[in-house]
Amino acid sequence: MDNKTIYALSTVSGKSGVAIIRISGNHALEAVRLMTNIKDKEIKPRYAYYTKLRDVKNAQVIDNVLMLYFKAPNSFTGEDIVEFHTHGSRAVIASVIKNLGKIEGFRMAEAGEFSKRAFYNNKMDLTEAEGLADLIDAETEAQQKYALRQMEGNLKNIYEEWRAELVEIEAYLEAFIDFPEEEIPDDITKKIENSVFKLQKAIEEHLSADKIGERLREGFRVVIVGRPNAGKSSLLNAIAKRDVVIVSDIAGTTRDAIDIHLDLKGYPVIITDTAGIRETEEAIEKQGVEIAYKKIQDADMLIAIYDASTDSVQLFDNIKKSFDGEIIYVANKCDKLSAEEKQQQDKEGRILISAKHHDGIDNLLNKISEVIADKFTSNSNTIITRERYREALNECLDNLKTFSLNKEIELSAEDIRLSARAIGKITGRIEVEEILDKIFGSFCIGK
Repeated sequence: MDNKTIYALSTVSGKSGVAIIRISGNHALEAVRLMTNIKDKEIKPRYAYYTKLRDVKNAQVIDNVLMLYFKAPNSFTGEDIVEFHTHGSRAVIASVIKNLGKIEGFRMAEAGEFSKRAFYNNKMDLTEAEGLADLIDAETEAQQKYALRQMEGNLKNIYEEWRAELVEIEAYLEAFIDFPEEEIPDDITKKIENSVFKLQKAIEEHLSADKIGERLREGFRVVIVGRPNAGKSSLLNAIAKRDVVIVSDIAGTTRDAIDIHLDLKGYPVIITDTAGIRETEEAIEKQGVEIAYKKIQDADMLIAIYDASTDSVQLFDNIKKSFDGEIIYVANKCDKLSAEEKQQQDKEGRILISAKHHDGIDNLLNKISEVIADKFTSNSNTIITRERYREALNECLDNLKTFSLNKEIELSAEDIRLSARAIGKITGRIEVEEILDKIFGSFCIGK
C-alpha cells in the first residue's frame, strides 16, 4: 500500500440526486485548498460547509456542494478524509473525478482500498471488514441484521478471546522452554490442559452450526422433489406467483433444474424445481433425473411433494435414507380428498396444498421459514459467515487435538502456536498479505 491520497465515488454510479466523492490520505485537504475558496486552516472536523467546487486549473465552477472533513485518526480509514457531496449527474461526477486526478499525489482508489486502509490503521479487523461487505450486499432483513452484528465485532470478540487464551498458554510453555531445568507445576499443568480442553469444545460447538452463516449469505437451498405429474412445477409457479415453469400433463416435461429466489420472512431462499424422479430410458429426461439427484445432495431442505389422491410418502423412503436435512412432506391435490382423508394427512404431519388452486401455499412457506429460523436459535450471534473462517477453525482444532504435555515441550508449544496462528488468519492478527487482495477485491471501488 502506497502513501498516495486516494479518491473515488462512494455512492452508486449513474444519475442520482446526490453523489458522494470520498478522498482519503495525508493530503486530502489539498483538494479543498485547490478546488474551493475555504481556507483549510479554518476548517473544523465534522462540520458541513456549503461551497462552490471549482476546476483546479481555470477555477471554473463545477458545482455547488457540501464539503465535510474528518480528521485522522477519527475517520473511517484512520486517515484524513474529505467528502464532496455533489449533485449526482454523470457530468458533475466525471468532472470532479477528472479534477482530483490532476492533483499531484492523488490517484483513483482500487476496489476496497478505503476499507483496506481502515484495516491497516486498526480501525477494523478482517471479520468486521467482511461484515461491512455483507451489509453493503444485504438484500434481506436477516442478512442485514447478521452483517451488522458482525460489523460491530461479534465474531471478532469471540475469535480474539480464543486467540488471547492460546497466546497465554504459549507464553507459559515458552517460559518453561527457556528454563528447562524447571518442572511445570501441577497447578499450571492442570490449568493449561483445562484451557485447551475448553477451547477445543467451544470451537467444536461453534463449527457444528450446519453452515447456516454461509447459507445466510448465499441463500438456503430448498429443492422440490417428487414423481412426474406430482405438481412440482405448479407448486413452483404458485410460490413465485407467476409462470416460471411450463406445466403439462405430459410426464417428464421438466428436464432441468429451475430456481427462484425468495425473501422469506427476511431469509434468502432458493427454491428449485427438478425433473420427476422415475426410471426412464429417454436420454434427455434421464439427464434431468441425474441433475435432480445432484440438487438433492446439495440441498439444505427438501419439499417432498406427492399426489395425495393416489400416492403416499413411502415414495421417498430411499431419498430419506441418504438425505440428512429437513424433509417437508407436501400432500398435493388435496381438493380431490374427502374430509376424512384430509384429516388423516394432517394428523400425519403433512402440509396439505392444491398447487393448481394455490391453496395451502402460505402454510408451506410458513413451515419453511420456521425450519430456517430454528437453525439460528442457538447460534444467533456467532454464526460462521465464510468458508475461510471454517477452514481456519478446523486447522486450529486439528492442532489442539494433537496437543499434549506428555511429549517434548517444544512440540507442545508448536501445537499451540499453530492454533493461535490459525485463529489469527480469521481476524488478521498475523501476516495475511496473501489473502487481503481476495477479501478487499470484492468491495466496490468507493468502499
